[in-house]
Amino acid sequence: MSDMRFRNLTWDQVKILDHVLDEIVPVHGRGHFPTMEVKPRDIIHIVKQQLIEQGILVKDTRLNGSIASYILESHNRISYKDLDIIFGVVLSSDQEFDIIKDTVLGCLLDFLPKGVKKEKITPNLMKIAYVQKMVKVCENQDRWSLISLSNNNGKNVELKFVSSLRRQFEFSVDSFQILLDPLLDFYSDNNAKLTKESCPVVVAECMYGNFEEAVKHLNCKLISTKKPEEIRGGGLLKYSDLLVRDFKPACKKEIKKQERYMCSRFFIDFPDVAQQQRKIESYLHNHFIGEDNNKYQYLKTLYKVVNQSTVCLMNRERSQTLDMIILMALKLLGKHNVLPSTENVVCFYQPAPYVFPNGEHTHFWTPYGPSPTVFQLFQSMPFNAPQ
Repeated sequence: MSDMRFRNLTWDQVKILDHVLDEIVPVHGRGHFPTMEVKPRDIIHIVKQQLIEQGILVKDTRLNGSIASYILESHNRISYKDLDIIFGVVLSSDQEFDIIKDTVLGCLLDFLPKGVKKEKITPNLMKIAYVQKMVKVCENQDRWSLISLSNNNGKNVELKFVSSLRRQFEFSVDSFQILLDPLLDFYSDNNAKLTKESCPVVVAECMYGNFEEAVKHLNCKLISTKKPEEIRGGGLLKYSDLLVRDFKPACKKEIKKQERYMCSRFFIDFPDVAQQQRKIESYLHNHFIGEDNNKYQYLKTLYKVVNQSTVCLMNRERSQTLDMIILMALKLLGKHNVLPSTENVVCFYQPAPYVFPNGEHTHFWTPYGPSPTVFQLFQSMPFNAPQ
């Protein structure tokens, strides 16, 4: 295809894609519900087939986000968490949303281990046992729903059903979508064997706009975006994540301007400190499983960006947010009994007064109360330790 948004996958990339689609992903049940073993290719095929039978128009299926970037990145230096699968559908009424939800929950029954009595298991029970979250967005330019299946290691299978979505990416490095239908059609022939000669043409689309530029950003670990004020949350949390993982701005001057829009949109969408904290905690939980040290570095980086680039808040509101991030960092260090390197820690203390053997004090004045202690966790940003 000549359009600069599209490129055909190479044979090596198709082999990686085939491995990803054929890999067993555990979906963990709550309580006494057993773990289901799901192959992405199987659940995509079954859900798509069932939706069509229920009268839902399925235009295409795609692999999206970090998993698509993982397949396209040439040096295999990045990892992926969630398995993001997009079903392009037509959602003209609320009824279609309900049909999709019931269809997916019904399909999950097929993945229960042998020996499980399915007759008394209702869709609502499957939802409670295996669905981590469900989202439904029904606005003028955004009509989509999400069903995320639980995985204790953070590798969730996320099924997204999109009729319309105004903004489909945050940064250039996560703007790729791989069209799966040619490969799914190939899999439908049980006798077919995937080889270089028999491989169907698999196309990837870059929602950022310029495929070659976005791939360069991906391979060189560069950060670039467009109009961050259009992103829910401004892309602020993802941006801090990329910085922690050693991504660098493609253009420092431009990204500094965009940081202000990121912060402004984040505080518009999450105006209350409690909302901000819940959002940050959720991000840490979903994207830093088993990375406790990186969690601290992430909060440190987020603090720096918010401190330097927030222009939309009053001083008091800004201080409340910064204090909240600091307290989260302190709790994290306390929970894991970890302190940052001594280069980043400064403790100020006041020595006790010298006492002569006869009980008399020296002539210098000593204040009453405990000695003050100040931790400087973030360089050049001292703060008082909470009492």
